[in-house]
Amino acid sequence: MDKNTSIIEIKGVGEKTQKLFAKLNICTAGDLLAAYPRDYDAFEEPVKIRKAPPGEVCAVYAAVSGIPNEKRVRNLHILNMNISDGSGIMQLTFFNMPFLKKTLKQGGYYIFRGTVRSRGTGKLMEQPTIYAVEQYRAQENQLIPRYSLTKGLTNQAVRKCVRQVLSFYKFEPEYYDGGLLAACDLISRREAVEGIHFPEDYNVLASARRRLVFDEFFDFLFLLRKNKELSEQLTNHYRMAETEDTDRFLAQLPFPLTKAQEKVWKEIRDDMGGPYCMNRLVQGDVGSGKTILAVLALLMTAANGYQGAMMAPTEVLAVQHFETVQGYIEKYGLLLNPILLVGSMTGKEKRKAYEQIGSGEANLVIGTHALIQEKVQYASLALVVTDEQHRFGVRQRELLAEKGKEPHILVMSATPIPRTLAIILYGDLHISVVDELPANRLPIKNCVVNTAYRAKAYQFIAGEVEKGRQAYVICPQVEAEDGEQSELENVVEYAEKLKNVLPVKVRVAYLHGKMRPADKNRIMEEFSAHEIDVLVSTTVIEVGVNVPNTTVMMVENAERFGLAQLHQLRGRVGRGEHQSYCIFVSTSEKKETMERLQILNKSNDGFYIASEDLKLRGPGELFGIRQSGDVSFRIGDIYSDAAVLKLASEAVDQVLGEDPQLEKEKNAALRQHLSKAAAEGVDFRSI
Repeated sequence: MDKNTSIIEIKGVGEKTQKLFAKLNICTAGDLLAAYPRDYDAFEEPVKIRKAPPGEVCAVYAAVSGIPNEKRVRNLHILNMNISDGSGIMQLTFFNMPFLKKTLKQGGYYIFRGTVRSRGTGKLMEQPTIYAVEQYRAQENQLIPRYSLTKGLTNQAVRKCVRQVLSFYKFEPEYYDGGLLAACDLISRREAVEGIHFPEDYNVLASARRRLVFDEFFDFLFLLRKNKELSEQLTNHYRMAETEDTDRFLAQLPFPLTKAQEKVWKEIRDDMGGPYCMNRLVQGDVGSGKTILAVLALLMTAANGYQGAMMAPTEVLAVQHFETVQGYIEKYGLLLNPILLVGSMTGKEKRKAYEQIGSGEANLVIGTHALIQEKVQYASLALVVTDEQHRFGVRQRELLAEKGKEPHILVMSATPIPRTLAIILYGDLHISVVDELPANRLPIKNCVVNTAYRAKAYQFIAGEVEKGRQAYVICPQVEAEDGEQSELENVVEYAEKLKNVLPVKVRVAYLHGKMRPADKNRIMEEFSAHEIDVLVSTTVIEVGVNVPNTTVMMVENAERFGLAQLHQLRGRVGRGEHQSYCIFVSTSEKKETMERLQILNKSNDGFYIASEDLKLRGPGELFGIRQSGDVSFRIGDIYSDAAVLKLASEAVDQVLGEDPQLEKEKNAALRQHLSKAAAEGVDFRSI
């Protein structure tokens, strides 16, 4: 069995299970082993109720005491009961599980496992998992992997398949030479894959994860260095002179550029008029004025008689960019003739767009990845503006070069990455930073609270909706997973809960990354058009839609996200004239957790927050929610794994310094591995 073996070859996997795995993009044995656990259940010894720490997942061995109390709130059945173990009393709350009133016998002892919450002077568990003593003891002191699932697929089924694959899997030979393995203190690839799925303890898990993170970073950085070699000294075929058009546009704007914007605009002008092709990243917080810089660069391109393109990650965002530019044209008389090009357009609309692009009639093309498809032929494409989700590497440059000559590339990023890491991650780009916000922005009001604040938060959201505003609620999980206990809030159930607790006239909908693109677009468009009041979403909205009317951002399980990511989520509000608010709800009441989240209370500066995140999120924090934004890895995280990122960067430099073309015998396996990674189109975003 190797990485290309079909998933259906695994014993016990039939067509039905194969389809479920396919929903998770798992089609082969290799895909399965690369679908690393998202978390681990540590079945530790039960603790006394008195010692159970709020905010943590614990097991308690206790008896059902008193008479259960049940009530109904609209469609929600709520069952409350008390348990005691001699050291204290804890309340249990179950939702839509009325059968437990008969199943759990008064005076009967069980093991209850879930997240402990404090309520006044007492303690509470919501929806704990219930175990018989022998059932719990069978799993005690083990680290049980928990995978990302889809409805119909259980953790137990996935674990069984992974075990079977590991028994028969033919691993590729080790591709680092022994010296590099020893110098970087890395375990073998085989040990790492086995250790990430079935770790004996936390030490084994940490070593396994460290090796896999190193591999991701090494591959990414090696190919990035090669990218830099190819793109660094490209001749500028589109040398541009500054014209009056940009000066006239700046003079008409109702606000002057900040000093940071002026500095970056000069760097862009110098690049576009210099001897070499521009390859520049502009980093800046949401609202720092990056869009104006992009429009200036595109206007300068058009004024010099060339075409520009602006690429967005979603159709909704592409349409918004198009409307923003149209607004500038109408207001300030810009010499731009933009055209929109997105996948959902009809064949007739696309053919018309192709004609206008090919003839040069359209001097600005705004759209999604459809911009670089083979049917699009440009008259004179000189500048491509992309955002962080669409970094341009060698492959995309080649595609565009085939249509003409290599264009200038300008990448916009709202991901606040500290400069030390940015230099490593963006080694192929020159970096500009817009580190100043316009003076007219209202700062967002923040609060960090525990779960007891939820009822007040719902009232506050209802009040903002009553004023005609909108709100986001962010959950870390898409849906509850079959048969699996989880302390994380999920989008699907949370949306239902909000429909029950908010006034009936409040329109609630949900959005997540597993939805079909057409459905995601529809929901975003409806929210943008104010046909939805409250949108419950995963972090997919980070690169979503600009809705200035949204004034509330509520983040559940905030302790599970990195500070930099929470700051980016917060950037979805505060975009309009009204005061905006961000509510971070933490299920952990640990002192250090609350102190970390308080940093968001103190500052709205993304770069300060990112640098604090770097200091505070150590390698022990293995299982936070995926950081998203520009460079997205399968398992590595640029903040908590910053030390491994630096180590991988040094290792790449050493290998390239000794053997630039990987011609030495000791690097033969590495050469083969990296050529496969490049040929298979490994999505490292920038490759």
